[in-house]
Amino acid sequence: MQEIFKRGLKQGLVLTWALGKIIFPITLLMTIVQYTPVFPWLMDKIAPLLSAIGLSAEAAVPLVIGNSLNLYAGIAAIISFEFTVKEVFIMAIMLSFSHNLILESAVAKKVGVSWWFVVGLRVGLALFSAWIINVFWQGGAQLASYGFATSGGTDPSGALEIAWHGVTTAVMGIVQLALIVLPLMIVMQYLRELGWIGTFSSWMAPFMKVLGMKPNTSTTVTAGLTIGLAYGAGVMIQAVKEDGVSKKDMYLTMIFLVSCHAVVEDTLVFIPLGIPVWPLLAIRLATAIILTAAVGLVWNWKLDKKEATRHSYQGG
Repeated sequence: MQEIFKRGLKQGLVLTWALGKIIFPITLLMTIVQYTPVFPWLMDKIAPLLSAIGLSAEAAVPLVIGNSLNLYAGIAAIISFEFTVKEVFIMAIMLSFSHNLILESAVAKKVGVSWWFVVGLRVGLALFSAWIINVFWQGGAQLASYGFATSGGTDPSGALEIAWHGVTTAVMGIVQLALIVLPLMIVMQYLRELGWIGTFSSWMAPFMKVLGMKPNTSTTVTAGLTIGLAYGAGVMIQAVKEDGVSKKDMYLTMIFLVSCHAVVEDTLVFIPLGIPVWPLLAIRLATAIILTAAVGLVWNWKLDKKEATRHSYQGG
């Protein structure tokens, strides 16, 4: 049992180092950029687009921050302004699909999925869902009550203070990652070597089949679904290596996870903003299941057709 612990710890350290090399520079850069002239310029460019999806120009601030960093940074920006319930709900659904965009999409590339595919899918889902909500929901005109949510501390000033803030934010991101990845990889090592992963895969097999994937994707899906793309990346990378997940199944897994990764945590964090969270959860889950199942159905149909043509050619 001690040897299993050591192997799990080693895997956790290796993966923390690999992911840390992605997290540190991206978090540092994005944290610093928000205090430069580039940031307001970017918000000015986005503002005209926002009016088409029912958002005011001020919504550019939390959307850019949330997409550049994470949900918590986006929420801190939301409560700095007065928005209607409808605006907050639209931003919540958008940020649910596309928060921490650069980092999490870079992590997705580690498991063999195109960075551009993940970014395009997440941004597309965010914009389409916002447009649908704006068109079909006529309520939510009252100002949002933010409850017990609190905004962030004082903004840093001066180049050195901003740089230091960026470094400490990036370091804390890696520390937080390590605190999650290390025990998780140790637990996963025990589950793997004691045979529980195989058992769990068999339990999840019917659901994986509905989504057009093989049972060996269950570990990857569960990791992303429960703890997110960034923190679940360690388990996902390890699962891809050891379980032999195909390229097709990895893409289907990513389609599912970009729609509803970390679905519990990412839904609960919006409760203090005074918006209905059950519809938020329902939209994410429904989008993930329907979209993945549809793409999986078409993809598998094309593969079956290609295989049938090959056999027909060989038989002829």
